[in-house]
This record gives sequence, structure tokens and C-alpha cells, in this order.
Amino acid sequence: MSRTQRKLEHIQLALSTGQLRLTGLDDIQIIHQSLPDSSLSDVSLQTFLGELLLSSPIFINAMTGGGGRETQKINEELAIAARETGLALAVGSQMSAIKNPEERKTYEIVRKLHPNGVIFANLGSEATLEQAQQAVEMLEANAIQIHINVVQELTMPEGDRSFKGALERIQAIAESLPVPVIIKEVGFGMGFETVQKLNYSGILAVDIGGFGGTNFAKIENSRRSEEFTFFNEWGIPTSVSLVEACEAADGLEVLASGGITNSLDVVKCLVLGAQAVGMAGTFLRVLKEDGIEKLIESIEQVHKEISFMMTALGCEKVSELRTKPVLFTGQTHHWLKERGVNTSSYSQRGRV
Repeated sequence: MSRTQRKLEHIQLALSTGQLRLTGLDDIQIIHQSLPDSSLSDVSLQTFLGELLLSSPIFINAMTGGGGRETQKINEELAIAARETGLALAVGSQMSAIKNPEERKTYEIVRKLHPNGVIFANLGSEATLEQAQQAVEMLEANAIQIHINVVQELTMPEGDRSFKGALERIQAIAESLPVPVIIKEVGFGMGFETVQKLNYSGILAVDIGGFGGTNFAKIENSRRSEEFTFFNEWGIPTSVSLVEACEAADGLEVLASGGITNSLDVVKCLVLGAQAVGMAGTFLRVLKEDGIEKLIESIEQVHKEISFMMTALGCEKVSELRTKPVLFTGQTHHWLKERGVNTSSYSQRGRV
């Protein structure tokens, strides 16, 4: 199967597989504040990623490109939606365009239609410095995601089987590129150990890509003659992964993604410590089922709801959400306690 055909099949399977809703975010309870001393008119959704000013704490995370006209159309419409709502936008892996220049237009359309927006390039951890430079130049990108997807590759019939040297390649890219580097998981989550390895690699941020949303092991298993079913439940739930990453990060910024489906999920992630929150599968489904106008409306509604929740919590700035108390319950609480996280420090924030 060609890379182009595989890109198209991944889109179809992602839509049919859907969101698992196993993120652990239902285990998170934000503590209500009865005297917030706030006004909706004072709320700002702006946030920073390094030196990049983001108009919104949500961004459209990597989905596609390199699959011919169909993926070009998806990227066209995502770029228009991002432009109209002020969102940053990440493209899918650009390796197909690096290996086949005819696919460049399926990515370049993003910068053409969102000329002043924040755009993230994207390549896998097998990429060389030269390839990373090409990916950034292709989009005039403001940053680049380097995705790590070991379980997906191992499950993929034609996937990679060696992952040696990834950290060294990441360091070389981070040291040499003129734009920030973000290391992104693709749905299996990052734990303490991974983030600790990345702390001094020269990157700007990690995007945890937690377990519980689109399941790429199931997607790849559906393409196998003999399924690796043991990978279907493999990973760290988004709620757990986000806290572990924030606890382990030393100077790194943390982005949340992985099955984020609504404004409450977004606010929970921001309260837990995320700098910004990526959404992909939910936006793709709205776009494919209801069209671009509905997607724009949905994003605007998410912005409105985030602003109302910030008002309820007494927050004028997104960064202030990280000071609000939050309670862990269920499996998330159990997991974090066993992993040595002081969960009470989160539930007792703000006490005098």
C-alpha cells in the first residue's frame, strides 16, 4: 500500500473508530468557587507557548496531509476554520511530501489560507535535521512537532521496527532549527520517565497525546491479518499523563491532547497545568459530518464556554487556571498515588 493510500485509510478508520472516552478526565472534579470576584468582560483567552502568542488556549492538532486531493481539502478547511477563529494549527506528518514533492501542496495550502496564523510543522522521530528544515520551510512554520508513535509503528503492518537514536535526533533538530520543537505522542501518553529524558534536550514543549481518544493501535490492528490485540488497551490515560508530565517537566511547557472532546475537558486540562490544549478527532468529525461552517460555530461555542467557566473560577487569564483547586477521583487518583504524586497539593491549592 502506498503512503498516500495509507493516509486516506487512516482518516477513514479514525472516523469509524471514534473517540473512546477513556481519557480519565471524568475523574477530575474542579472545586467550585462561590466568590470569584470576576467579570466575563475581563476574561482573555490569550496564552503563550514559549514566545509564541496564541489567541486561544486550544489549537487544531495534527491530522493529515500527503493523501492527495482529499487530504488537501481537509487541510484547506481546517486552515480556514483556524483563521476565522484565531487558532494555531498543526499539520499531519510531512514525510510524504518530503519523499514525494507532488504532495507538498496538500500541506502548503495551510499557510496560503492562514497566512498570519501560528502553524506547526510535523515529522516523526526518524526525521533527520535536513528533513526537519524542509518541513519548516515548506510551511514557513512557527514551530515543529516531532511525533513519537512507537506502539502505532509496531502495530502497523508496514511500520518501523527500530527506534534507536530518536533522542539524539531530537536534540540535533532542537539545537539547530530556528523555530521551537514540540515532542508529541500520538495517543499512548507520556509518563514521568519520558518527560525526564526530554527535559534537557533543547525542546520547548511536550504534547502528551494521552490514551483515551482515537486509538491508533486499533486502527492499525484493523489493517493486520493477525491482530496485536495486546496494544489496544496500551497507554497512559490523558488525565494521568498530563499530571505526570507537569510533575516531571523541568523548564518544559506541557500541552494536553488525547480525546479532548469539549470545553470542560479543555478547562480541566488547563487547571491541571497544560499551557494549551490540542483537539483533533472531534474537529475532524464535525468537519466531515456537518461542514466547515458548523466547525467554526463549534469552535466559537467552545471559546464562549471556556470564558464562562473562567469567570466562574475567578480567572481573567488562562494561566490563572493553574492555581485553582481540583480533586482526583477513581482510577486517575489511584494511578497518581501509586506513581508518587501528592494529589492533596492539587486539591488544597489556594488555601490561606
